[in-house]
Parts: sequence; C-alpha cells; structure tokens
Amino acid sequence: MYDVLHWDSPELAKAVERGLGTFGVPEPVSLEQWAREHFYLSKESSYVEQQWVPWPFQRAIMACISNDDIRSIDFMKSARVGYTKMLLAAIGYFAEHKRRNQALWQPTDGDSDEFVKTELDPMLRDVKVMARAMPGHVSRNKDNTLAQKKFLGCLLHTRGGTAARAYRRISVDVAFLDELDAFLRDIEKEGSPDVLAGKRVEGATFPKIVTGSTPKLQGFSLIEDRFNAADERFRYAIPCPDCGEHHTLTWGGKDDQHGFKWLNGDPETVRHACPHCGSLIDQGQYLAAAERGRWQNADGSLTIDFDGVFRNAAGAVVDAVERIAFHVWTAYSPMVTWANLVREFMDAHDKAQTGDISKLKAFVNTTRGETWAVEMEKTDADQLKERAEPYKLGTVPRGCLRLLAGADTQGNRVEVAVWGYGRGCEMWLVDYRIFYGNPDEDAIWQEVAEYLFETEFPHASGAYLKIHGTAIDSGGHHTHAVYSFAQEHAGKNVFSVHGRSGREKHIKDGVSRMDIDWRGKVKKRGAILWWVGTNLAKDLLYGRLQLTKPGPGYVHFPKDASDEFFKQMAGEARVEQATAGGRESRWTKLRNRQEAWDCTVYTIWLETHFELAAKKTARLWDQLEEEIQPAITDLFAQPVAAEYAEPALYAPEEAKPQLAAPAATGTVRGGKISLAGTRRGAV
Repeated sequence: MYDVLHWDSPELAKAVERGLGTFGVPEPVSLEQWAREHFYLSKESSYVEQQWVPWPFQRAIMACISNDDIRSIDFMKSARVGYTKMLLAAIGYFAEHKRRNQALWQPTDGDSDEFVKTELDPMLRDVKVMARAMPGHVSRNKDNTLAQKKFLGCLLHTRGGTAARAYRRISVDVAFLDELDAFLRDIEKEGSPDVLAGKRVEGATFPKIVTGSTPKLQGFSLIEDRFNAADERFRYAIPCPDCGEHHTLTWGGKDDQHGFKWLNGDPETVRHACPHCGSLIDQGQYLAAAERGRWQNADGSLTIDFDGVFRNAAGAVVDAVERIAFHVWTAYSPMVTWANLVREFMDAHDKAQTGDISKLKAFVNTTRGETWAVEMEKTDADQLKERAEPYKLGTVPRGCLRLLAGADTQGNRVEVAVWGYGRGCEMWLVDYRIFYGNPDEDAIWQEVAEYLFETEFPHASGAYLKIHGTAIDSGGHHTHAVYSFAQEHAGKNVFSVHGRSGREKHIKDGVSRMDIDWRGKVKKRGAILWWVGTNLAKDLLYGRLQLTKPGPGYVHFPKDASDEFFKQMAGEARVEQATAGGRESRWTKLRNRQEAWDCTVYTIWLETHFELAAKKTARLWDQLEEEIQPAITDLFAQPVAAEYAEPALYAPEEAKPQLAAPAATGTVRGGKISLAGTRRGAV
C-alpha cells in the first residue's frame, strides 16, 4: 500500500500539468513584456540571431496590440521598421499566452506559404515557450500545415487573400492582414480584404483586427484609407535636447524650417531641425532622446506611453481609443543611418531628373512610408509641338548614338517610330513611317523588313546609323503574323511584345513561348512573346516629357513632325478606372488614334531590355561616340552637320518631375504621317 500511495511518475505529472494548463489563467502580461522574455530572432529572417529587444517606438505599438479595449490597429509604415517581427511576436503571444484563435492573410497564396516557411516556422522552433503551446510543431501532421497551426486551446489560420473563399468558414478572435496595399481592392466583387477579414472577428468576445502595409498610390491605398478613418492617428515624438518640446521626425523640404537638412550635397552633414526652436540634432542625439519619446496625435492632445497608457494633454490617464492608427518611417530605425537615407534620396532625385521616377516613388513609399501622389496636369499636343527643334526627320542629330524602333499593327497598315538614344537615355525622334497593306500578307512585311534592316540614317557627324532593335506589338488581329516575323528575324533583334496593364511589376515584365504560327499550325519551337509593363513604361515616358531642359532623359522632336503625331503623343491620361480587382489608376485612351504613343512605349521596353540606362553601359556609349562622332582635332576635317540646334547645357532642377495627363482631343479622321528615312544611295 505504501508503494501505491507514494508512487511517483514524472511523465504522468508533466502530462497532467500540460492538460490542466489549458484551463488555467496565466498572470496578465502585455505583448511587449512577453516578447522581452520569450521572443527570439531566428537566423533565417534576421541579420543577427539573438534574443529580441524592442526599439523605443515599437513598445507602445505592441502594448496596444495586446490591449483588449482596442479593436482595430492600422500601421502605415516604411520598410525596415521591424513590423514583421512585431507581427510574429503577436502571433506567438496570442497563441501561447491568451490562447485565442487567429487568422493571418497575406496578399497571395505564395506570399502566405513563404511567410510560413521563412518566418513563422522558424519562430515556432526558436521561441522555446512555443513548444509548450504547440508540442507537435516539428512534426508533419494535419495540425501543422502551411494553412493551419493548431495550438493548445486555439488555432492559427494562414491564407492568401486573393479569393473570397479564403475569408469564409473562419471564426477567430484576432485577424492580421500583412502588406494590405498588395491585396486586390475588391475580392471577387465581395468587398475589400479588410472588410472581409473584419467579418471573421465580429462574434469574438475581444475582437481585434491588425493591418500593416507600406503604402502605394495615393487615392488607391487601402492602408491610407484605414489610417485616415481611424479615431486617432499617432506618430512618434521625441523631446528636443535644447527646448524640450516634443516633435516628430519629418523629411521636410528645402523651403521647410524643420525636417532633415544637409550642407553642400554632403549626406554626412545631415541633421534634423526642431520645428519649435530650430535646433539641429544628429542621429546620435535622436537615439538618446528616443528613450524618452512618446506617441502623440496631430495636436498633441492625446499621447501613448511605452506601456500603452493613454493620457490627455494634462497628463491624466484616459480610456484607450477603440480604433487607432500609427505611422512610422525609416528614419526612426536605429539600424539605418540618416546619411544613407540622404544618399537614397539624392540618387532617386538624380534619376528623376532623367524622367525616371521609379526610384523616387520607391523612396516615398518604402523609406518615408507615404503614398505616392500623381499630379495630373494638362499637357496637349500644342505644348509638345512648341518644343520641337530645327532638325529634320530622317536625320540623326549629334549626341544620338543608337536607333531603336517600335512598331504597331492596325487593320490596314504597320506603323513604325524610330527613336534615337544618347547618354542618359536622352531621346530624339528620328523617323516615323506608315506601311499600308494587309498585315496578314507577306508583301507588307517585306517592305517593313527592307526598311528596318537596310535603311541607313545620316548622322550629324557624317556617319550612317542602322536600326539596332525593333519591338512589334502582337496585340490586335494580326498576332501570329507578328510572331512569325519576329521569329524569322530574331537574330536581328526583332521582338514581339504585348502590354500587360494593371498589376505589372516591371517594364520588362516577363516572357512566354507561343507555339502556334499565324496559320494556326502548331510549331515545335514556338515564337517568344515579351510582356511590357505598359503603365510603368508610360509613367517613365510621361515623366521624361515633363523635363524642360535638354540632357539625360529629355525627349527631342523635329520641326517637321506632323500635327497628327503630336496629337497621338498626347492621346492618353492616367485616370481612375474600374477593374475586376476594384478601382485602379491606369493609362486610358482619350482619342481613337495613338499609334505614335504606343510605338514610343515599345522603344521604352527596348531601352530597358538593352539596359541602356544601366551604369555598365558607360563603356558602350564611349565606344559608340568613338565610332560615330569621334572628337575632332583638325578643324578642316569637320564633317558637314545635319541641320540641328545644339541644346543648352543641362542643369538638373530641384523639383521632382510631375506626371502629366494630356488634355482631351477630338478624333482626327484621315491624316497621314510622312517619313524621311531612306536607304543609303536611294534616290
């Protein structure tokens, strides 16, 4: 009997403790406190594998996430502010400490799977306390999959957010949406993803929805919409070392008295100016002051301290706000130097002076954590024509060293625009040709081939240039004819292209193999189709059209280009448009004819394909200059130059270029664009 009464089994004790533990109530702690004790940075997703210590601005955010009185938290952010780590810590906290059902949506199924493999699974492995909440996290079973993690007393659903079914049959306490602006704005016509996710927590005792994202385009940003709709919006403020007044870090501008300032283009001199006293502080002083910072709303009447306690202007504790939003950007991160932020901006600014706003847009979105505003100004055909210069179609001005052609097929013709390129992707319209005939017949393509491959254009130096590459639109009713022509002349840099508008990621947006010829027969080795990110290419082109001084990226037009050509170049605007995924901003036709514009867009794709803007092409431009327009040492040996007005020296402007939308114009019937390019020796 003694042995029975005093029998001891450690294994049984652990099993009983684990089983009864699901009925216990742990001592309340905040997410910030839990993360300090338990959270760990995994080697797969961190620069340094180590115990995690939150940055000052992260502490109040985490405290608010774990506050049951707060139902909605929206985080509009830049990159490099540790949002993913806070999200992972929150998942672990709600699973292990509060035992609440959760759902995490990523923009796509692929994003969700990648997040689970590279972020979530390493966290479950390395945060030791999670082994107690999910004993089977290392095993392969139905409770540990890419779509679901089963913990003791609760579940976590991980899904992509592209389909409406991903939001059905789920009842959870906490809903997370990561990178909200990368989601479709309307999920299969059932609503926005945040609204659908919000329905999944409506019946919870303590419902909570947390969204976070780097913002994108102004007016089309889901995270900005939620940020603006919050009851209160907070930004992190630090006390000025000199005057003691709290202020937020802002980028500022050359005409602003506050924000970042630096001297003589030297990033190492960057300081932040206090808006109250004008005092300048360096990053070291900011990091010291950040330990005494606080989150505050726009007028400072409401603040949140490190422990997530809300206070009014008098410092008295007040109730938490149910729906709040935070904004934070890269300057607050101790992992990024302010000098490097200035270098990023200067690089993006210089690129914008050539008309390429892609880096400037990325800087605003991913570094400043703000939406990109496209300013719609009116630009009509007359404004483009006014900038035309006294050189002739069919001739190549000095500075123009490489010729690219964009072509478009219509029902009774093929139109070709030849653009010349120089250093910095400065562009000259060299020729425009229309070939009449049925594009489904061989005769017209023989004419096109003769023009593209045999025409030699006289250069101002006395040399002659041929077309280096051609991109032909395969859209419309003559797709297979274009495939056949491009495949036959692939060795001469002829490419069949087609626009991909809406969710493209790059101007050069992929490639496909087409295995049907223009007579409908299957081919063993099909033609290659290159996809063009048309919205991005048009953004780049319109950015260049806003440059006012010749130099990198500037677009030159000859005086003898026709009125119809200029009207076609002003034939589109970037406007809001209804799509299957909701309302989006896209380039839209304002007139029926715009072939000149389309042909020019295809040369932008060629420019990207040949990497003419890359730094490594400097040697190419040196070589072309030596071959085509070498430096002249003998004044009596100068070649006879084509009629051309030498442009003024280029001086970059400080203001960023603005995308312009042309004024609406009436449809022009008829009208023929003539050409001037000839084959060398032709009469």
